[in-house]
Amino acid sequence: MTDAAILPALSAALAEIVARTKSAIVSVHSHRSRASGFFWKAGLIVTADEALADEGDVSVRLADGTTLPARIAGRDHTTDIALLRVDAKDNVAPVALSSAVPDLGALSVVVAAENGTPTAALGAVSLVGGRWRSMRGGEIDARIELDVRLRGSHEGGLALNASGETIGMAVQGVRRILVIPGATITRIAGRLETHGRIARGYLGVGLQPVKLDDGVGVMVMSVDKSGPAAAAGLRQGDVIVGWNDQPIAGMRSLMRALGPDSVGTVVDLAIRRGGEPLRIKLTIGERPET
Repeated sequence: MTDAAILPALSAALAEIVARTKSAIVSVHSHRSRASGFFWKAGLIVTADEALADEGDVSVRLADGTTLPARIAGRDHTTDIALLRVDAKDNVAPVALSSAVPDLGALSVVVAAENGTPTAALGAVSLVGGRWRSMRGGEIDARIELDVRLRGSHEGGLALNASGETIGMAVQGVRRILVIPGATITRIAGRLETHGRIARGYLGVGLQPVKLDDGVGVMVMSVDKSGPAAAAGLRQGDVIVGWNDQPIAGMRSLMRALGPDSVGTVVDLAIRRGGEPLRIKLTIGERPET
């Protein structure tokens, strides 16, 4: 292929990728907030939780101009994923999410919507990393950042690779554009569809990090009388220094251990009470809804 033909061929290929996807893209209107989303399954739309208002009615506008009322089926603040339910549209093909992680420097197209009208933005993958946790404790399957311009109303749009695979959902991070990977969306949206929420582990204590002569720990500042910690015998003033025979590295490591899979498990806590060592077995509960 000659140099003169490369750009037209690339342009046509990108346009074809967008054309195959745009019918599944919607605009999401909630109170005074605007975002994008996409059909994940018939009657179920995934959007960015951060861009979804906390109250008020929600509606979606399709590419054909149809506006539908939507109900929040579930939302997870920690992974920035929300699931909306609408009356099924049989003529809209849901998006097939890929678990593929793009290469650094690869091209990516973000397909979103502006008041129902599909939009597209071309960028490059500027960072690729392994599994990580958000500032709110959500487990994200891969770190993917894009060098692309993303309007607030386009948050929740689809990020596609140059082969047309849907690699995830584009969201606004702190001074960067992130992609919530397809594997994360599949895992979280599936739980939201079934349960309406993502269970999180609950100890039933208020904690404060403390420095010790031989390391760090977390001090119990308050105890929920009806929570798991009280049932296990944990008291105010106790200092937790170990978790299943591993030293506590700090509050963040402890919070990471309270993920969805922790609910119902038994943990062996090493504590200090009045300076004396003690071990307590605690069954992790499920964090109440707030």
